[in-house]
Amino acid sequence: MIYRVIVEEEIDRELFSDFRRRQVVTDCWRRVDGEWVIRSDPFIDEWSEEDYRELISCLRNTLRTGGIVYGAFEENLLKGFVSVEAEPLGSLGQYLDLSSIHVSEDRRGLGIGNRLFMLACDWAREHGAKKLYISAHSAVETQAFYRSRGCVEAEEYNKEHCEREPYDCQMEYQL
Repeated sequence: MIYRVIVEEEIDRELFSDFRRRQVVTDCWRRVDGEWVIRSDPFIDEWSEEDYRELISCLRNTLRTGGIVYGAFEENLLKGFVSVEAEPLGSLGQYLDLSSIHVSEDRRGLGIGNRLFMLACDWAREHGAKKLYISAHSAVETQAFYRSRGCVEAEEYNKEHCEREPYDCQMEYQL
């Protein structure tokens, strides 16, 4: 696997031609009466062509506004990516936003996500962040990924993230 920065000119639908964003979800974390509990909420999370168009637009914007996108490539095919926004979040500007991290369904469980996460942490640290902010999918497996890396519930919630994805778990990672 080769890990490298992805530049704006590369970000098009062809980049994702061999990338499979699909997740079968059965249980999710939900906040009920102020407590986190696991609830059955089965669905399949799979990106549509519209989702890919939105992703491409978002990733290009990340780069245009000073953020970073790293990719994991196998035989020149994208198998994972992570993006971090440059604009600080939080009351003290302590956070940088880990805006996306995904590994193709056919390559999960091989350490790709961990390596991408660490690249994002290194970049955020180098750019003055004290913490990463993560609006994370509530699926039990996704939460296990973040928690196994030391992520915890965010001390401050970002209002825009909460409104955009009300079921996401708002997390942070101390850099």
